[in-house]
Amino acid sequence: MEKFFKLKENKTNVSTEMMAGVTTFFAMSYILFVNPSILSQTGMPFQAVFLATIIASIIGTLIMGLFANVPYAQAPGMGLNAFFTFTVVFGLGYTWQQALAMVFICGLINVLITVTKIRKLIINAIPESMQHAIGGGIGIFVAYVGIKNAKLLDFTVQAEPKNGAVNGDSIVPALGNFNNPEIILAVIGLVITTILVVLNIRGAILIGIVVTTIIAIPMGVVNVSSINWQENSLGNSIGALGTTFGAAFGADGMQSLFSDASKIPQVLMTVIAFSLSDTFDTIGTFIGTGRRTGIFSKEDELALEDSKGFSTKMDKALFADAIATSIGAVFGTSNTTTYVESAAGIGAGGRTGLTSVVVAALFALSSLLSPLIAIVPAQATAPALILVGVMMLASFKDIDWTNLEEAVPAFFASIFMGLCYSISYGIAAGFIFYAVVKVAKGKIKEVSPILWVVNALFILNFIILAIL
Repeated sequence: MEKFFKLKENKTNVSTEMMAGVTTFFAMSYILFVNPSILSQTGMPFQAVFLATIIASIIGTLIMGLFANVPYAQAPGMGLNAFFTFTVVFGLGYTWQQALAMVFICGLINVLITVTKIRKLIINAIPESMQHAIGGGIGIFVAYVGIKNAKLLDFTVQAEPKNGAVNGDSIVPALGNFNNPEIILAVIGLVITTILVVLNIRGAILIGIVVTTIIAIPMGVVNVSSINWQENSLGNSIGALGTTFGAAFGADGMQSLFSDASKIPQVLMTVIAFSLSDTFDTIGTFIGTGRRTGIFSKEDELALEDSKGFSTKMDKALFADAIATSIGAVFGTSNTTTYVESAAGIGAGGRTGLTSVVVAALFALSSLLSPLIAIVPAQATAPALILVGVMMLASFKDIDWTNLEEAVPAFFASIFMGLCYSISYGIAAGFIFYAVVKVAKGKIKEVSPILWVVNALFILNFIILAIL
């Protein structure tokens, strides 16, 4: 194990890696229940999507751990599953089988741009200041996810006065009501986890999750007696999986996707939208978490310019992420992507693929123990995400905020990630304003041709979404 994962070389050990894997798993385990609840609205069987989510996560994460030897976990992406359901199926009127076919094609495109170095060229085209902004922005995004999961913010619709009259409504975030036991639990968990982290207690984040979950039982947030073993049994899930497995290639999927010539441009743009979001979510996660921790060394980053095949960890990690999407589509789930919650395990000390292997093993175990996993409340994992977000904000120190050429693009890249609840949209805003600033300063040559192409695709994507 030491030789395969190079633990000493990466300044880690088995116990640290295992603890990091458990931490990452619990930080992202919500996807086991959120993903089926979103995709099942399209008519897909809940239990089938549940098992497809597990299978896609296991395969993708194992490839990441065993092939790339990096501590990243993969699962169907949040935001991408919402796009699948509410835009592609409900908004555009495609069947869920056709949507799966689009996801499969998206995966193939991602594999192609990875093998042909296009994906790596994109990374090289990102200015260093923007890379730091992405890292800090992911910190904002992760912390914001934690704050929302903790319900510390209450999003209510309030009347918006205009010229003395109420003519519209707006969603205004406010502090949550502390008469809610879930919010109180989240605050207790945040205090406990913060104390453990600042005292440098080994396994602080994991201990915080476990202790908070235990406290949740007497508080009534977790009801142990409500565990339903029969309804969530593995047998029921396997039976339902037959409905979604391979559905992407059936008569209602790939075979009918291009039957209407008038819709082909729309289909292609939808696939590109899937691919853009998936690609930049992953690139953002790698850059944001890998640079500060040393998971991807400077040599790894420099090797992107002239490496061939899969000679670096970054090469292998990008390929692992690309191939996971198509695998997930075969079993019946939306885009599988590298999870930003991997930062929780990295924050707990994870540095090698052993962390990913542990995550994959826990996903496999969850197929048998899903009712038990369900009792870990979001309020128990929320403090971990908040504190990891705090740690990641350190990337902002490497940005020259007194230089508006750096500050403006960095601001839009980082802040939009949290406010738009999307890593890729934050990157899009940052890239676009980077180009705007450079053109305004007469430094158009400093903008890489790749960034111009990427910006054009982002803008085209936004236009298509606006029209649709």
